[in-house]
Amino acid sequence: MSDSHDLGYGLRKEYWHKGIVTKAAKAIVQQVKKDGLPYIIATHDKNNPRSGMVMKACGMKYCYTYEEQWQPKNITVYFRMYQLNFNCNEDFVYKKYWDMYKNHFIEKV
Repeated sequence: MSDSHDLGYGLRKEYWHKGIVTKAAKAIVQQVKKDGLPYIIATHDKNNPRSGMVMKACGMKYCYTYEEQWQPKNITVYFRMYQLNFNCNEDFVYKKYWDMYKNHFIEKV
């Protein structure tokens, strides 16, 4: 499987901490499962653990962390990659980012 199925979101700061993203993300996860996608992935900056909490609330599991020189700000960011499999193949891990970036590792999250 080479296609990613990325879940991404952004919300204006005045709407943070109201459960909006968690509720919307759960609805999206249910829809893509219904649509027959085999899995869904999402990443978040290690310095934004609340985003990881959204992923966990949707049933996603942490898989690995990778370092990226993020543009356009040209800063080093450590992204945590989460995944939820729908096709009963719980061992499958989407490895594109693992393979793409030489500095990658598994944390105790």
